[in-house]
Amino acid sequence: MNKIRVLIADDHAVFREGLRLLLAESPDIEVVGEAVDGIDALEKTRELRPEVVLLDIAMPRMNGLDAIKVIRDAVADTRIVILSMYEKEEYVHEALSQGAQGYVLKGSPSQEVVQAIRHAHQGQYYLSSKMQGNVIESYIQSRKKPEIKSNYDLLSAREKQVFRLLVEGNSTNRISEILCISAKTVETHRTKIAKKIGLSNPIDLVKYAVRIGVLKPDFWESS
Repeated sequence: MNKIRVLIADDHAVFREGLRLLLAESPDIEVVGEAVDGIDALEKTRELRPEVVLLDIAMPRMNGLDAIKVIRDAVADTRIVILSMYEKEEYVHEALSQGAQGYVLKGSPSQEVVQAIRHAHQGQYYLSSKMQGNVIESYIQSRKKPEIKSNYDLLSAREKQVFRLLVEGNSTNRISEILCISAKTVETHRTKIAKKIGLSNPIDLVKYAVRIGVLKPDFWESS
């Protein structure tokens, strides 16, 4: 039997170990690696090619929400399941919009994690039973009628990636490494971002990111 290859990404070693032991009880699942933050998860995904990545949200360097699309862009076949303590509908919507297949709360029954992995592997959505049952439907409906809420929505998908990495404190060279693009291309994106948003000062960009909800202040606490 071919097992589902899983990568665990969480900045707490004890939690990772507990999750590894839990998943070891499922004969159809194999944990192939662990990561301590979003950037580490990206690098491990490129190296190990897991079929499903379990991502925490609040991690240092790159949080889970930002890591979703970067990982999917790097390895398109990899499915993402968010495993988090945050029970906020806005986080669920953000995770789904970035390409996640599932969202499970850390306080949920352990079997839900297994089910989420299996569903994601099959290309199906899965939400924790504690979440509202209409979250996915409301998300799908909201995507049918997009509206520009801020200049941020004018950015392309790649520009949003660069913006997020930038406001999280990454240098041009580091962003270049993470996204596998040249430093010159990163600078071009930065110029376009500044023009579309109307801000270029790094501090102003961070304040703007917090104001529109792209950068969550509590993420900095885990850095």
